[in-house]
Amino acid sequence: MSVVVTNRRSVGVNLSSRGESEVLVWAPRATTAAIVGDGKDVRITLHPEARGYFSCITSHLQPGDRYWIELDQEEERLPDPASMLQPMGIFGPSEVFNPNAFQWSAGAWQNLPLRDYIIYELHTGTFTDTGNFRGVIERLPYLHSLGITAIELMPIAEFPGDRNWGYDGVFPFAAHHAYGGPRALQELVDACHRNGIAVVLDVVYNHVGPEGNNLGKFGPYFTDKYKTPWGDAINFDDHGCDEVRKYFIENALMWLRDFHIDALRLDAVHAIRDFSAIHFLEELAAEVAALNADTNSAHYLIAECDLNDPKYLRDLSHNGYGMQAQWIDEFHHALRVASGKKPAGYYSDFNGIIYLSKAFADAYVYDGQYSAHRQKTFGRKVGNITGDHFVVFSQNHDQVGNTMLGERSSLEVSFNMLKVMAGAVLTGPYIPLLFMGEEYGERQPFQYFVSHHGDELIEAVRTGRRNEFAAFYAQQGTAPDPQALETFLTSKLHWKRLNDPNHDALLRYYKELIRVRKASQVLASCSRDELTAVAFESEQCLYVSRSASGHHTLAIFNFSNAAQRIELPDVRGLKCLVNTASSRWSGPDANDPEYNTHLTLPPTTFLLFGTEHV
Repeated sequence: MSVVVTNRRSVGVNLSSRGESEVLVWAPRATTAAIVGDGKDVRITLHPEARGYFSCITSHLQPGDRYWIELDQEEERLPDPASMLQPMGIFGPSEVFNPNAFQWSAGAWQNLPLRDYIIYELHTGTFTDTGNFRGVIERLPYLHSLGITAIELMPIAEFPGDRNWGYDGVFPFAAHHAYGGPRALQELVDACHRNGIAVVLDVVYNHVGPEGNNLGKFGPYFTDKYKTPWGDAINFDDHGCDEVRKYFIENALMWLRDFHIDALRLDAVHAIRDFSAIHFLEELAAEVAALNADTNSAHYLIAECDLNDPKYLRDLSHNGYGMQAQWIDEFHHALRVASGKKPAGYYSDFNGIIYLSKAFADAYVYDGQYSAHRQKTFGRKVGNITGDHFVVFSQNHDQVGNTMLGERSSLEVSFNMLKVMAGAVLTGPYIPLLFMGEEYGERQPFQYFVSHHGDELIEAVRTGRRNEFAAFYAQQGTAPDPQALETFLTSKLHWKRLNDPNHDALLRYYKELIRVRKASQVLASCSRDELTAVAFESEQCLYVSRSASGHHTLAIFNFSNAAQRIELPDVRGLKCLVNTASSRWSGPDANDPEYNTHLTLPPTTFLLFGTEHV
């Protein structure tokens, strides 16, 4: 296992306290290596070191200088695999960047406990008209007033062109130049912290994009031992893997240490193929723990994982992988089917109300049962793992964008159902995540878009999308062209919708829900210990009873389009905290209902009762 120094980055070009550049390049497939200046008569020979590294210390590389790496005196010049800035994109030279030159102003910032995270996922390019980090900064007062405590940036690593979801990144260390580059990212993080907002960054360690990927020319970054949806797997356990693991661990530590990122969301960790005695995630968690100890701070690792295996969440001391939290799609699937989505494809495994009640209580819906969709027994019980280890949502970039037309929930369910779904996400025992625009019912789609260069790759992406949704063509037409600029522009938020009364009412409702969640000791606790979820299948209703600190809440959901009368528990002192039928939220009711054990629920309604004064 490689040992990574947590207090500084070693790979690439780094500025020393003496003003010199310390260069370290891993290129075991080369016999010689050199730095070649771009537009300058500079050529710096790198000296061979152990395990395939080449290094030098030089005063001829300074911040702002652009350079290439030359291997074996070949005519082809390559960007630095550990470049922090690609000002001309993936095919241009690398530029020396000093992250330590930034003057941080939010010095008193302390990361929040995960239980206090209310996450807002956004795509930098489509969140604002300007489509960059500074555009996000301008919207921070809005997010603060909404009650958001953490933003999650979809991947920002340098990708082809100037528009992409981010999962085609080929320079993991470089913040995309079209977004403003690394300095603008530091400014965004600093501004977030001044507004009391943590920053989660989505990083991709399971594959590298197909265009501009030169890693294989330097060393064995990939292995053909395993196949992934993106081709050969990243080499985490084959010959030469120690330095590959170090490369990605250095990347994670850089974001946390040098950019003050608070948490990393690790994309699709189930696609990381590693049969080492110490799994890559375990090694990464140990290095982040060392960074936390060195800096007396808290940084979190949040995994996207669809294996329903609590091993990922268990502490290192209990033979786990040490992730602090995971995205949990099953809550979303059960909620969407309860809300009326047709149970087809992977949704076919979910009986809405019954399975939603299990998701509330047990986190994993499948924790040892037979899955008809997978045709196998699936999952394992989470045991006593607390709710702040799970991130839930009613929509996210995947669940919206990986449909043919990229339709948001606001185009698929009624206005009233949007309020019910929000109630489920924000009053459960888990960390809630909102996808940009859902809080006011954005109706613009979020579609899949790219800006590749090669005609062959562009056509391959188009063909892939067409084939993926071929069965839907007769009903819905043709999938949008991922390469078309219009597909990207169509996916931008339309903030002017806030002027519409219904959109404004929904936004005010989200603000109130978030305020109540924060103010309630029960809802803010993320405790699963005193939780009971009861489903009424024929009525399509559900209630979730929770207790903490001597207080009690009761969340009641009617997913049907008819009024329903159900039997509720006998709890004293409950008063109505939230009522989606209220005229405050464009509903028909002038007054909130009094609690009783036989309550008639209006159609498509969410009610929250509690004993606290919030």
